[in-house]
Amino acid sequence: MAIAMERQTVVIPANRVSGPKQGNWTYHHYAALPDDGQRYEIIDGVLLMTPAPGIAHQKTAQRIFRLLAAHVEDVGLGQVFIAPVDVELFPKVVVQPDVMVVLKANEGKIKPTRIIGAPDLVVEVSSPATIGYDRREKQDAYARAGVPEYWIVHPGEQTIEVLTLEGCAYASLGILSGQTPLLSKIVPTIAEVAADKIFA
Repeated sequence: MAIAMERQTVVIPANRVSGPKQGNWTYHHYAALPDDGQRYEIIDGVLLMTPAPGIAHQKTAQRIFRLLAAHVEDVGLGQVFIAPVDVELFPKVVVQPDVMVVLKANEGKIKPTRIIGAPDLVVEVSSPATIGYDRREKQDAYARAGVPEYWIVHPGEQTIEVLTLEGCAYASLGILSGQTPLLSKIVPTIAEVAADKIFA
């Protein structure tokens, strides 16, 4: 029974939602959707339904938000956001990163309804249901949009992989765990924090 439930929570195309044909969805179609309690994103014009986050996911995202806020907002470097906040990377790519940072120099991207363009840092808290999506579709979209830094966080394994954009692809700075200091080119002072503080 648990296996069947897990299979139902993977990221899937929302083919039954009324709107344009798959491949033609834009932010404006997405913004017009009624609130039906589901979570949606758009990748290359395809409307996707994403699973609701579990408790471990939410607690981890909240800890990351608080840590980043202390090293970004509290010292005046920029703003930190936690989902749900829409990010329109391209007209046909709309995502909701779990946590993101927009530095002061890029605050013009912050609009009343969404962020338009690449945040400086995005964090996805992965689960068995979303890891493939986070590693393929989302990672590719973030790289194409020019997001400089991408963290993939695994609450189950208690690890954080820090990816930085080199050219048009991501390179890993390492998979961090335990007492290893956090690494970030965007928020270098986060090195004061051990990786396991995200999961404490």
